[in-house]
Amino acid sequence: MAAALGVLMGCWLEVRRPPCRTSMTAWPPTWTRCVPWRANTELEVKIRDWYQRQAPGPARDYSQYYRTIEELQNKILTATVDNANILLQIDNARLAADDFRTKFETEQALRLSVEADINGLRRVLDELTLARADLEMQIENLKEELAYLKKNHEEEMNALRGQVGGEINVEMDAAPGVDLSRILNEMRDQYEKMAEKNRKDAEDWFFSKTEELNREVATNSELVQSGKSEISELRRTMQALEIELQSQLSMKASLEGNLAETENRYCVQLSQIQGLIGSVEEQLAQLRCEMEQQNQEYKILLDVKTRLEQEIATYRRLLEGEDAHLTQYKKEPVTTRQVRTIVEEVQDGKVISSREQVHQTTR
Repeated sequence: MAAALGVLMGCWLEVRRPPCRTSMTAWPPTWTRCVPWRANTELEVKIRDWYQRQAPGPARDYSQYYRTIEELQNKILTATVDNANILLQIDNARLAADDFRTKFETEQALRLSVEADINGLRRVLDELTLARADLEMQIENLKEELAYLKKNHEEEMNALRGQVGGEINVEMDAAPGVDLSRILNEMRDQYEKMAEKNRKDAEDWFFSKTEELNREVATNSELVQSGKSEISELRRTMQALEIELQSQLSMKASLEGNLAETENRYCVQLSQIQGLIGSVEEQLAQLRCEMEQQNQEYKILLDVKTRLEQEIATYRRLLEGEDAHLTQYKKEPVTTRQVRTIVEEVQDGKVISSREQVHQTTR
């Protein structure tokens, strides 16, 4: 705009007007007519050069940014799919861990039940042991009673033998007595039968109780052995489940760590992409503002050019009219110099004020 204003400020046009004469005399040979075609041509050349300099430059190629944005969008989509897969794996691992936890709790409850059964069997075994000890004590008591009976029997036999011997000595001359040997033998047989019967009954009762106790002990031993084997199997199963649970928890922690790292990485990339997009948008906005400003300046210069062309056409008509007038009147030439100055104030690509000054001199 400064160049255009300088051109307008320096624009001058020289017009020759012949003086009004009463006689039709010939024009002097020194008269010359100054036509401003050269100045107008220079002005048009300067305006054309200014248009070429102020014309918008070649459009910038943003295809590489579009390709970068498309690649980043594809990466974001791939990362989203990867995150979804990782979340699915985490959910599967969580479900598997819950399943293993449920199995572990079930096996633990079964283990507690088996341990309770084993404790009950141990109490039964203790009771059977106490019963066996009681039976053994009863057998010992019966043996002691049998020995005591045998001892009493021997003492009674000895006493009877002594009594029988004394009576025989005393009653030698008496009437014939009872057969004491037979009676003693019968008593001996009777006591022996009673002792044998008691011994046999005690032995039968002892053997029956012992056999019953042995059967119960064998049954309880089998149950205890079965419980021990089942506990061992449950313990191995529990250890395997605990190991698998730990591995699943480790895998879950690793997947969560990978997910957090992936999210952080893609958040950083997303922020970088957003920053790049913001920078490109700022450049586009700046280019748009520059294009609008250049368009406004172009409109202003086009308006100036139009007015200059109108003035040039007006001057041309005036010159052509003076040529026709000069052919009728041949008088001494009078040179009139007219300088028109147009001053325009432009701010932010807009014309704020415009004024025109005309200076005319005659020679």
